[in-house]
Amino acid sequence: MDALDLVKLRPLMARTSGRPDVAIGLLDGPVAVRHPDLASQSIRAVGGAANGECAQQDGAACQHGTFIAGIVTARRGTAAPAICPGCSLLVRPIFTEAGPASTTLPSAAPRELAAAVIECIEAGARVLNLSVALTHLSGSNERDLTASLDYALNRGVLVVAAAGNQATVGSSVLTRHPWVIPVVGYDLEGRPMTMSNLSRSIGQGGLGAPGAGVISLTPGGKSVTSGGTSVAAPFVTGTIALLWSEFPRATAGQVKRAILQSAPGRRNTVIPPLLDAWSAYQSLRRQLT
Repeated sequence: MDALDLVKLRPLMARTSGRPDVAIGLLDGPVAVRHPDLASQSIRAVGGAANGECAQQDGAACQHGTFIAGIVTARRGTAAPAICPGCSLLVRPIFTEAGPASTTLPSAAPRELAAAVIECIEAGARVLNLSVALTHLSGSNERDLTASLDYALNRGVLVVAAAGNQATVGSSVLTRHPWVIPVVGYDLEGRPMTMSNLSRSIGQGGLGAPGAGVISLTPGGKSVTSGGTSVAAPFVTGTIALLWSEFPRATAGQVKRAILQSAPGRRNTVIPPLLDAWSAYQSLRRQLT
């Protein structure tokens, strides 16, 4: 079974490749926007980030941003999942372009992430993808980030965040916010990955998605395989974008309810259920008819 089949995305992808008025905010590293499998996509930078393109293609930030971009908006027919190529991608780099690529998830300060959340919302994003680890947590900058997530709630912008890869039980300012959908990684056998962080808030308000054996793009043009919760998150983000493309009049609350109700059960544990994209589509259709 591959990643798309695991979360039953193929029938939804067969219905739509997305709409350009559905904008995904990618708060990540810069993206190799001239990649041949991304060049035809609607990609623009926000927040004064030049064109959102990589200055250092062999850096971890560029590698990470390009890989995640490939999952959500690569051209169909490539090795990448290419969930919503017809959607717009708003690139807001938050990772420093320093050092060689590594397997460590790049990190961002909460205050910088809070500013990026607001900038993407004001640029027109409908859903935000936060495949990011947080550093330098303190009371004041946690309040800034919480306020930005409250702003997303008030503006009807959905927020998807990686649960983290530290194999711990505990929440963060991101994963415990009631508007955020935290995502843990599942292997291709449908089992939660031991590296994923878990908590009561993640189990109750989150989802699982493919976090192992996922193939996507690199700045140099090759395809590589990677994993972790940062890789799992854009499967949920891409599903939300496809749902909004099919049901443009749906509210954020209706889309969120559909995607969470698509995976019932086990809400009394720290482990969230696996995303079922096709059931989410059917659930939203029932809500709107």
